[in-house]
Amino acid sequence: MKGMGKVVNNPSKSNIKLVPKNITPSQSNIKATVKREFILEGLGCANCAAKMEHKLSTLERISSASVNFVTKTLTVELDGTNKTDGLVDTITEVVQSIEGHVKVIEKQSNKVLKKEIKLQGLCCGNCAAKIERESNNIKGVKSAVVDFVNTKLILEIDNLSKQNVIIEKVKEIVKRIEPDVKVIELENNNRGAKDKTHEHNHDESNKSDMIKFGASALIFVVASVLNLSSYIELTLFLISYILVGGEVVLRAIKNIRRGQVFDENFLMSIATIGAFAIGQYPEGVAVMLFYQLGEMFQGFAVNRSRKSITALMDIRPDFANLKIGDELKKVSPEEVGVGDIIVVKPGEKVPLDGKVIEGNSMVDTSALTGESVPREVGAGDSILGGVINRNGLLTIEVEKEFGDSTIAKILDLVQNASSKKAPTENFITKFARYYTPIVVFSAVALAIIPPLVIDGATFSQWLYRALAFLVVSCPCALVVSIPLGFFGGIGGASRNGILIKGGNYLEALNNVEIIVFDKTGTLTKGVFKVTEVKAQNNFTSDELINYAAYAESYSNHPIATSILKAYGTEIAKDSIENYEEISGYGVKAMVSGREVLAGNFKLMNNEKIIYQQIETIGTVVHVAVDKRYAGYIVISDEIKEDSAKAIKDLKAIGVKKTVMLTGDNKIVGNKVAKQLGLDKVYAELLPDQKVEKVELLDKEKSPKGKLIFVGDGINDAPVLARADIGIAMGGVGSDAAIEAADVVIMTDEPSKITAAIKIAKKTRRIVMQNIIFALGIKIILLVLVAMGLGTMWEAVFGDVGVTLLAVLNSMRAMKVEKM
Repeated sequence: MKGMGKVVNNPSKSNIKLVPKNITPSQSNIKATVKREFILEGLGCANCAAKMEHKLSTLERISSASVNFVTKTLTVELDGTNKTDGLVDTITEVVQSIEGHVKVIEKQSNKVLKKEIKLQGLCCGNCAAKIERESNNIKGVKSAVVDFVNTKLILEIDNLSKQNVIIEKVKEIVKRIEPDVKVIELENNNRGAKDKTHEHNHDESNKSDMIKFGASALIFVVASVLNLSSYIELTLFLISYILVGGEVVLRAIKNIRRGQVFDENFLMSIATIGAFAIGQYPEGVAVMLFYQLGEMFQGFAVNRSRKSITALMDIRPDFANLKIGDELKKVSPEEVGVGDIIVVKPGEKVPLDGKVIEGNSMVDTSALTGESVPREVGAGDSILGGVINRNGLLTIEVEKEFGDSTIAKILDLVQNASSKKAPTENFITKFARYYTPIVVFSAVALAIIPPLVIDGATFSQWLYRALAFLVVSCPCALVVSIPLGFFGGIGGASRNGILIKGGNYLEALNNVEIIVFDKTGTLTKGVFKVTEVKAQNNFTSDELINYAAYAESYSNHPIATSILKAYGTEIAKDSIENYEEISGYGVKAMVSGREVLAGNFKLMNNEKIIYQQIETIGTVVHVAVDKRYAGYIVISDEIKEDSAKAIKDLKAIGVKKTVMLTGDNKIVGNKVAKQLGLDKVYAELLPDQKVEKVELLDKEKSPKGKLIFVGDGINDAPVLARADIGIAMGGVGSDAAIEAADVVIMTDEPSKITAAIKIAKKTRRIVMQNIIFALGIKIILLVLVAMGLGTMWEAVFGDVGVTLLAVLNSMRAMKVEKM
C-alpha cells in the first residue's frame, strides 16, 4: 500500500494496472493477444523478408507480423481467441511460396528446459516408441522425442524444479523396457551446439559457393584470353555461367512458379540471359560473376554486422555452479531454481539474480549499465545476472528463475526491439514493393518503344540498355541496410545502459520538443530521511513517530519506509485495524483502538482538523489521533548529482521545454525547479491531474514534435502511457520499469536521456545517408543506362556495390561513444 506516497509527495504513485498506449482500460480487457516467434533458417533476401511480412499480415488469423531480417526472426501476434493449430504449416506455406529453401522453426520459450539423454545401446525401434510414449506421460514433461538414429531422448520440461525427478522416472522407464540400455544425461549446451552446427553448415555452404565461383572465374578467363573457336568459346562461357549463375536462374524459375516475379534472382537472370541472347557472352558471364562476388561480400558484411550486434549484448551466462551439499555441479542457468545456492568464482559471470550470502567482491556491471566503474558487493547485497565477478568468491541464493531474471528480460527486450519498426523502415518496405515492378515495366518500355519511334535505333541496342536498367533496380541496399542501422543503434544504446524497445521509439527520439519529469526517484534520489519530528498538544515525539509508523506499516513507499526506519522497532500488526487508503490525501487506521490519520494538509482540511502550517523544502506528514492534531514529521529528499547537467544538456541539443510534475507542495517543487533550471513546475498534483497536465502540454508541441515523460517505473504508468515516449529511470533490476516504459535508463541517471537522443540522431543520420546514397546512385545510373552512357558493369555496382557500402555504413550505428 502506498498511503503516504500518494499524500505527501507524489500522488501519481498508485497501484494502477498498466495499459498499453492508446488503449483505454475498458478496451484492454476485451482481447488478449498470443505472441509466437519463429526462426527463418536460410533467409538471405531482405526484399523477400519484407514480402513475407506483408503477406502474413494480411492473413485473417494473424493480427500482426514482423520479420527481423537481422536476426532472421519472425514474430506474429494472434488474437487470443484464434486457434493456433496448423499455424506453423500456414506460415511455412507463405514463407516458402516466396523463398522455397527457407525453413520455419518455432522458437522455444526460455522457461522450457530442453534436456538431451543418450540411450546408449538402443537398437529396437519398437522399444524406442514405447520409451517415447511413456516419457510423454510424465508430469512436467511438455514433450519427449526419441531420436532413434542418434539414440537420444530429447525432453522439453516446463517445470524446471522437477527435472531431477523427471530424469529419474525416465531412467525407470528405460530400465523396464530395455534393461541393457545405458542412460547418460548429456550437458545442456543445446543452444551452443545448435549455433555451432548452424555455423558449420554455413561454412560448408560458403566453401561450396567459393569453389564454384573459383571454377567459373577460371573458365571465364580461359574463354576470354585464349583465341578459341566460336563454338568452344560459347561452350566455355555457358559452363562458366551455369556454375556461377545456375542456382540463381533455378531459384528465379521456382519463384515465378509461385507467383513471385519481381526479385533479384529474376532481375539478374533476365539481364544475363538477355546478354547471351544478343551475343554479349563475356558480359553476361562477367556480370553474373561480379554479382555473385558482391553477394558473397554482402553476406560476409551482414553476418559480421549480426555478430557485432550480438556481441554487444553478449551478457547471457553460459553456466551456473550449483551447490549441492559440499559439491559444485556445472549446470545451465535454466536448471537452477529459486532458493538454490550457486557459487561464482573470480572472472565468471553471475548467472542469475539473487542475494549474496557469503563473500565480498568487486563486480563489473558495464554489460548492463554501460558504467565502467566496478561496484562492491558483500553479504546481504542483491546482485544481478550478467555482471562479472572481478576478484572474490561469491555464494549467492537465487531469487528468480532465469526466465524471470533481469538479464533474460533485457535480452528479450533487445532481441525483439526490431519487431517494432520505425516509420522509415515501414516506408522503405512499402516503397520497395511498388518500386521494383515500376522499374521492370519501365525497362520493358525502354526495350520496345525507342526502336519503334527513333530512326536507326536497333532492338538489340535498346534491349541491352533495358537489361542493364533491370540490374540497377533491385532495392536490396535499402531493405537490408536500414533495419541493420536501427538494430545497431538499439544494440549500441543497450551497451550504454539505455534500453530502447523498438526502432519506432528510437526514431521518435529525434523529434523531442518537450520533456516532462516526475520529481521523486527521477530528478531526486528518492532516498528519504526523517529530518524533523515536531509533536504538539501534549503528544511526545516518540508517540508521534509511533502512531505515524503504525499508520504507514502496510506501505512500501520510500516516505513510509523512512518513517519506519526512524521508528526502528518491530510493528505489532495485530494492533492495526480498519486500514483505509484515501487517494491523494493519506491513510486512516485504527491503532490499538485509536483512530490515526497521517497525510498532507488536504487530509487535515478534509477531516476539519486544526493543524500547524509549515513552510519547508522537505515533505511534511501531518498526524492526528482521535481527531486531535498530534504534530508533523518532515522528510527530506536529495537531488541527483547529474540532474542539473541533464537539463542543461537537453536544452543544448534543442529540447524546447522542460517541465516537472510533482505531488509535493509548491515550496519544494519551486525550490527543486529553480536549482535545476527547469522551465515550468506543477506541484500538489493528484494522479489524474498529472495526466491532464501532460495532455495540455502535448497541445503545445508541433505536429511532428514529441513529448517525453520521465518517471520511475510502473508507479507513473498512466502518464508514461499517455506520453509519446515514456522513459523510466529503471535502475538496475527494476522489473516494473522494464515493463512500463518505451525506454529504460538502467543507471537512474537523467543525463542518459541526452545520450539516448544523441544515439537516435546518429542512427537517423546513418539511415538517411543510406537512403540518399542508395537512391541517388540508382537514379543516376538508371538515367545513364537509359541514355546509353552506362554498361552492365556500372549497373551491377548500382546493385551489389551500393548494398555492400550501405551495410558497412550501417555498422557504424552500433559504435556508441561513452556518454
